[in-house]
Amino acid sequence: MTTASPTSVDPAPVPLDDDPGGGVLSGRYRALTLGIVSVVLLLAFEATAVNTAMPVAARQLDGLGLYAFAFSGYFTTTLFALVVSGQWCDRRGPLQPLFAGIAVFGAGLVVAGAAPGMWLFVAGRAVQGLGGGLVIVALYVVVGRAYPERLRPSVFAAFSSAWVLPSIVGPVVSGAVTQHLGWRWVFLAVPVLILLPLAVMGPALARSEREHPVAKGADFDRRRTVLAAMAAVGAGLLQYAGQRLDLLGLLPAAAGAALLLPAVLGLLPTGTLRAGRGLPTVILLRGVAAGAFFAAEAFIPLMMVTQRGLSPTLAGLTLTSGGLSWALGSWLQGRPGAERYREAMIRGGFVLTAVAIAGAALVLVPAVPAWVAAVAWGVGGIGMGLTVASVSVLMMKLSAPEDAGANSASLQMSDALGNVLLVGLAGVLFAALGGGSLAAAHEGAGSTGSAGAFTVIFLTMAGVALLGALVSGRVRRA
Repeated sequence: MTTASPTSVDPAPVPLDDDPGGGVLSGRYRALTLGIVSVVLLLAFEATAVNTAMPVAARQLDGLGLYAFAFSGYFTTTLFALVVSGQWCDRRGPLQPLFAGIAVFGAGLVVAGAAPGMWLFVAGRAVQGLGGGLVIVALYVVVGRAYPERLRPSVFAAFSSAWVLPSIVGPVVSGAVTQHLGWRWVFLAVPVLILLPLAVMGPALARSEREHPVAKGADFDRRRTVLAAMAAVGAGLLQYAGQRLDLLGLLPAAAGAALLLPAVLGLLPTGTLRAGRGLPTVILLRGVAAGAFFAAEAFIPLMMVTQRGLSPTLAGLTLTSGGLSWALGSWLQGRPGAERYREAMIRGGFVLTAVAIAGAALVLVPAVPAWVAAVAWGVGGIGMGLTVASVSVLMMKLSAPEDAGANSASLQMSDALGNVLLVGLAGVLFAALGGGSLAAAHEGAGSTGSAGAFTVIFLTMAGVALLGALVSGRVRRA
């Protein structure tokens, strides 16, 4: 559910509202709205489907040791793509990066679906991350350029709503395809589905480009581009070092840290890493929340398949409650009168997330029913809805108008970094504690070979969420 902010690029000219009474589905905007929401719908479906198919794919490719990197590899390349897409949109408009991103995303799906081994599968996921980063920023820029201000909240609400249906049907469809046709078709079928929304919105998007031509902007900010590349390469090296778990792994680990640390310091506001009061803590908490939640979520389907013997479909459905309750949490924080409780909602959201992650770990006890994980994840979704939306609101409140764009970009960067580092950490823990061994992979349901690895991962991420709750008091300025 990670999304890039529309303000991660320079503000576009406000389009003329030549149909004051029309909505996002009126004649002028219908094709464009349906097209861009369809793209978000497909991205969301692919994300939920991957969670369901991943345990089977990793086992068949003998790559359980690299399981986490199939997730973190996506976010690693997204770090770079977010920065590139924002600058590309500034210079050439959103049309080129949008279509290029869709093509790259489709190519990554093909590489992953046809991969003969786990390393190539991870590479395909990394290519998907490049395309996804380009696409999501470009879509938001399209909204800013093509829609009048009064319609933008409706479009953004449609973006969020586009995640609900995939959360419900994604695990069912992906599980059925995985069981009856094979996991590869979960990846290979999506590129064909992308053609329809492209055909629907292509003419409308081209018309919008003609009506709102982009003045040639400044050249790419080479410093930010280099820093983004350093962050992506550094994160990749750290993940590779964590996979080796030997003395030779210290070399790529040192090189990765040497690249990642200055890149993060250059891309995020001063004081973010030390939780400086006000905006720096707000930016930090976005990464903490996203990283802890999604690192745990990545391992829940694998746990349900290997430890409880569930089918891929039922294992994926465990996560459905989280997608639905996330929308509920977001709605609750936006109710009238909620603003006065903003800090409390952030702290409470982190606590609910920690409880949910620890609750999911209870399923490792054979006497605990498997459905407890679904209930726990529903609680976690509410917590994330409260936290993530409230953090975004506070970021805008604490930003001067001229800094809103840069701060929004920093928020998304923190989100991606949190996913990369904490999902990567989960992968290191999983491999170090024997979770990726072939013996554990083939022991079947109820095995104890990797139960300890799952326990450590969930308890670690619950601890990270609790740390976020403790730090949340620093969102107030001194």
